[in-house]
Amino acid sequence: MQYRSPKRVGIVLPSSNSVLEPLAVCVAPRSEATFHFSRLGVIDITLDLASLAQFTLAGQVAAGALLCDAEVDCVVWGGTSASWLGVDHDLEFCRFFTKKTGVPAGSCVLEINRFMADISAKTFGLVSPYTADVQQKIIDNYQSLGFSCLGERHHGGALSNDYAMIEPAVTAQMVRDVAKHAPDVILIMCTNMFGATIAATLTEEIGIPVIDSAAITLEAGMRLAKAKP
Repeated sequence: MQYRSPKRVGIVLPSSNSVLEPLAVCVAPRSEATFHFSRLGVIDITLDLASLAQFTLAGQVAAGALLCDAEVDCVVWGGTSASWLGVDHDLEFCRFFTKKTGVPAGSCVLEINRFMADISAKTFGLVSPYTADVQQKIIDNYQSLGFSCLGERHHGGALSNDYAMIEPAVTAQMVRDVAKHAPDVILIMCTNMFGATIAATLTEEIGIPVIDSAAITLEAGMRLAKAKP
């Protein structure tokens, strides 16, 4: 029997993320893909200039280009920064990266938006670990794309490393609170927040699709690499 090598999915992670890699370890044995990681220095999430400067195109491309040494089939930006920086941030990354390397590129936020378009969502609920001003920026950006936020809950943290310390039960209650407003979809907007283990159960419980950022990042990679989940 001829050996069939798995598809290789490259993911650029915020350096403080401790959620995505363990999740990939759980997903990989069930899929046709292996997951390979590079990191971009990200410590905090605020609207201060120093914090925003963590997400430069040059930095993201450089981190992603290292993955090309492993001959990955695609590269995905595994952070949600475009939700507050604006979707053009990720569109520019994908265009520039593919032009520079020839490797297909995607992102967590673009995959979320793709899912919302596929189900013809017009309204959403937002759950995140971020501060109130970052949360509002996300809501405003989605409003500009034609989506209305019907309900939101945010944990209020600025340090990215702290997001992984939020208990899944806390996140689940935030989702349930938002579900009372009956949006078309609920977004857990942070790849360093434990939502993947509860999203499917909550979707069944509340009857509303719950999209976890970390899980959909891996899905984006498998779709771009043409790997079966």
